Amino acid sequence: MSEKIILDGNHLTLDEVIAVARYDAQCEIAPEASEAVKKSRQIVEDIQQSGEPAYGINTGFGSLQKVSVSDEETVQLQENLIRTHSSGFGEPFPRDVVRAIMLIRVNSLLKGFSGIRLSTVEALLAMLNSKVHPHIPEKGSLGASGDLAPLSHMVLPLLGLGRAYYEGELMSGQEALNKAGLEAIKLASKEGLALINGTTVLTAVGALATYDAIALAKLSDVAGALSIEAHGGLTDAFVPEIHEIRAQPGQIATAKNMRTLLEDSKNTTKSEPGHVQDAYTLRCIPQIHGASKDGVEYVRRKVEIEINSVTDNPIILPDGRVISGGNFHGEPMAQPFDFLGIAAAEIGNVSERRVERLVNNQLSGLPSFLVKNPGLNSGFMITQYACAALASENKVLAHPASVDSIPSCENQEDFVSMGTIAARHALDIVKNSQRIVATEIMAACQAIDLKEVEPSLGKGARLVYDMVRQQADFIENDKDIEIYDEINKVSKLVEDGSLIAEIDKVFTLELV
Repeated sequence: MSEKIILDGNHLTLDEVIAVARYDAQCEIAPEASEAVKKSRQIVEDIQQSGEPAYGINTGFGSLQKVSVSDEETVQLQENLIRTHSSGFGEPFPRDVVRAIMLIRVNSLLKGFSGIRLSTVEALLAMLNSKVHPHIPEKGSLGASGDLAPLSHMVLPLLGLGRAYYEGELMSGQEALNKAGLEAIKLASKEGLALINGTTVLTAVGALATYDAIALAKLSDVAGALSIEAHGGLTDAFVPEIHEIRAQPGQIATAKNMRTLLEDSKNTTKSEPGHVQDAYTLRCIPQIHGASKDGVEYVRRKVEIEINSVTDNPIILPDGRVISGGNFHGEPMAQPFDFLGIAAAEIGNVSERRVERLVNNQLSGLPSFLVKNPGLNSGFMITQYACAALASENKVLAHPASVDSIPSCENQEDFVSMGTIAARHALDIVKNSQRIVATEIMAACQAIDLKEVEPSLGKGARLVYDMVRQQADFIENDKDIEIYDEINKVSKLVEDGSLIAEIDKVFTLELV
């Protein structure tokens, strides 16, 4: 991950979002971006001096667009906007989401179409670099006119208001600024709208979900390969010729991953009389996982467009025009994030079915619930229950949020995206599916040990098996463990990226 990110509004990548959000990489503004911001601000100041009415500069907001506001009231208007729009509810967004929100907002403003002062952008960036993290409730956005409520909570500490975290402690916004050695600011004309009118929150949440979904999609191949090792599955279904004639990118990549992971395995077999095909959850891994990968790749491309886009309103064009458009509308990302949730849910769904195949004696031929002396021991019985519960929850969460709309703002905003709900649900689904896949990996390693075949694993499967066994031992008896502790150890390898990072050092697992 990069130690310092140069922001110019145009070249931010998903990997850089992660570097800032999760690894606290520092950021600075590119000189050319500073000039673009200054030029845009000068246009706003010229309009204000002329007295010509321009939405968001010297008028009210939303359905109050026809109400003129005097120069003397401009500063109070901007502060009022933030105070009244900060009406979010619920648990606060996690630290990494908040940092991603701040980063993406700064990057958008640096494109030079928002009319904000450079000093205000620098103040927000200073908060990010100093690790002053606003307390932002996760609920309350319709995804149009952007993420008004949560972004207002982001701005409050910038004004010495609201609440923020500093060094992990929640305090008043002013106290957090003081401890970080920063000063509160006063907003000038147009700046309130520039800061809160846009798709930043839904994009930040969805970007983190997308990044995690990329790793999850690859790890689902790892889990599937271990299950095939445990079942002595057939590899005929992964030969390249059958996938090339369908030509779906994710399917082709998945089949290649399976061949890589299972290379040199002595447990897998070829089709033979009496065993010519496996169940769908094994045989159709390329088709099932591949479909999810295609979906994730589509969303990744959309995210990298959106994190470098201008999404506030009105737009200040270089020729001096002030255009009231609809770039704040979240629909272009709401539908992709719904799609992301569906893709991640399917990964969890098929993984849960493979967990069932592993723990079910009638399907695996192994001891019931993957434990010696079943009856006295329950082994992995309830791990499948937990996976089933998560998979079922995912099915509810995967209902598309973007097909819903409730009019707002005296029916001025009469069709909204619900994109922030879509992004939040996608992130929850990814987390649930991470747990399911981690459970499958752990259960497959237990099954492999019960079969006493682990020295003959494929090269990739062996690498993963060894990493798991460094963290979690074979479970001999129930009395020796509390199983959630053991699953947590494997889940951590999945969630923190360490498992996929180690795999990537040796093998290249492809998304598409």
